[in-house]
Amino acid sequence: MRRLVDWFVDNRVAANLLMVFVIAGGVLTATVMNQEVFPDISPGLVTVRVAWPGATPEEVEEGICRKVEEAIDGVEGVKRVTSVAAENGALVRAELYPDADRSSVLDDVKARVDALTTLPADAEEPIIAEVSMPKLVMDLMVSGDAGERALKEVTRGVRDELAALPELSRVTIAGARKYEISIEVSEDALRRYGLTFSFVADAVRRSSLDLPGGAMKTEGGEILLRA
Repeated sequence: MRRLVDWFVDNRVAANLLMVFVIAGGVLTATVMNQEVFPDISPGLVTVRVAWPGATPEEVEEGICRKVEEAIDGVEGVKRVTSVAAENGALVRAELYPDADRSSVLDDVKARVDALTTLPADAEEPIIAEVSMPKLVMDLMVSGDAGERALKEVTRGVRDELAALPELSRVTIAGARKYEISIEVSEDALRRYGLTFSFVADAVRRSSLDLPGGAMKTEGGEILLRA
């Protein structure tokens, strides 16, 4: 290393030419280098969600998790498969290799899961998607001297107007409580008809259905429909 330094000291022209090449290369590289304030970062995950109303975690693990894991295990590009069994449904995650073709892996996972014929009959249609990290542009807070319901309606209007802008792909509302329907039952009426609170709760639960309605493809992407 010392000989190289001594040689450049004795050959100033070569040292200056090397410096010019380094500076010119840096300038040329800077003009063509991609610069992003919000770079695209993909976690490299494909998820499979399967809802099974009324099922216990043990039933979900045996009836859904194991079968989905075995179906997608071995797909080219999948590094590891993990799952979470909970009440009423399961979440299976497929971790991809960094150099994997994500669209190809997603298609292969969809094909294998759709080919499953051993899932529980009362389980809902699997929802398969690639996990993406949207770019957060800004947070907008809505406040005022009004009730919670009024503020929520105003916020929904603001969201709809922002979502109509072509530069924005998605606008979500955070911090607002979901609407709730409360049912009050008279104890006298229960006694009169010989009913119990659990009977009424079961009747409401049977009538409260959450059904998938398929998917609708639009220019902005695929929209999942539920009723």
